Amino acid sequence: MPQALRFKWRHFTAEMILCAVRWYLRDALSYRDVEELRRERGLAVDHTTVFRWVQRDAPELEKRCRPLLKATNDSDRVDETSIKVTKPWCDLYRAVDSEGHTIDFMLSVRRDAKAAERFLRNVLRTSHTPLPRVISVDHHAAYPPAFEVLQQERTVPETCRLRQCQYVNHVVEQDHRLVKCRVNHGLGCGAFATAQRTIQGDEAIHMLRKGQIEGITTRDVLTQNRVLNQLFGLAA
Repeated sequence: MPQALRFKWRHFTAEMILCAVRWYLRDALSYRDVEELRRERGLAVDHTTVFRWVQRDAPELEKRCRPLLKATNDSDRVDETSIKVTKPWCDLYRAVDSEGHTIDFMLSVRRDAKAAERFLRNVLRTSHTPLPRVISVDHHAAYPPAFEVLQQERTVPETCRLRQCQYVNHVVEQDHRLVKCRVNHGLGCGAFATAQRTIQGDEAIHMLRKGQIEGITTRDVLTQNRVLNQLFGLAA
């Protein structure tokens, strides 16, 4: 969607909206924290408005980042972690390569073989990663039957093997905390759909920070901001 149409009839300018969304997704801030930071800079905006901005634009950010991601290697590390959604806890499935570059993620209300199979299918369909040589998982019992189903369907190459070793998965386990710290700071999410949209933005910003888009290096905040603006057609 062109920038002129996406931000048409919005009360604030596109630059102000994306700045607030970027702050919330990149740092461990609450919506009220972003409200205070914006108020310091002369923009009176309510925290519920910031929430609506994030819910609207975070999934779009992840969608626009996907086609630009650099290719990952063929050694996949898959793991799941818990995310608080109101009272129940959901499971966030995540996959990275051996260098820590994000491959895919999926929020699920269940943690069973069907969820594991669905996530592995998503990983194999991801456009920026080759077919895996090895998939490393922990000792969760859901992965072997899910992997067996995919091998029987020939969705997974015959040469690919499932490696169950929790020590190999330290890369993805350490990568979890950089996403979870943002969700936990906001005391969880009020609904599954809210959590899903927020995590899409968190993961997109996380991929930007890891330099997974051409021309971006890690910790290069100015370049990250410039690329983010370009994704929404705001750069000069």
